[in-house]
Amino acid sequence: MASQRQRTLVVIRHAKADWPDGPDHDRPLADRGRADAPEIGNWLVGNRIHPDRVVCSTAARTRETWKLMGKVFDPRPHTSYDDRLYDATTQALLYVAQETPDDVDTLVMVAHNPGVAALVALLAGTADGDALERAREKYATSGTAILRFDGPWSELNEKSAHLAAFATPRA
Repeated sequence: MASQRQRTLVVIRHAKADWPDGPDHDRPLADRGRADAPEIGNWLVGNRIHPDRVVCSTAARTRETWKLMGKVFDPRPHTSYDDRLYDATTQALLYVAQETPDDVDTLVMVAHNPGVAALVALLAGTADGDALERAREKYATSGTAILRFDGPWSELNEKSAHLAAFATPRA
């Protein structure tokens, strides 16, 4: 049954951003962020993650993170940029994930803290090793969580997922 397929949700905090004058939404990545972003993509490929769909915040730093990390995926997954992911609450991020079509097995979300850290803490009912403790302790820039669950996206909810891995390029 299609609704019982295993799903994978990858939750990524954007790479390290710069602090130039101007609106927060327009902040670009810092040099360190530009170096770290491709490492996220390589780490995901090494963990056999091949996204079907990517939903990314519209902020410059998230778009640049995805552009740099996404180069490793061939074919490139369908990508959409969603204003709801900028400065999103945990509930807003959850709603975006729950709206995912059921033909998508692996969804990547590129967004911001504190929402991404809170989302992972909300969804993870179980975890491998100390992944949940590390994600709760410090969800640093470029922090990436791989969550797995069975069932349709619409049923993704509190403690319904397993945190299979959590990493940062600097860990």
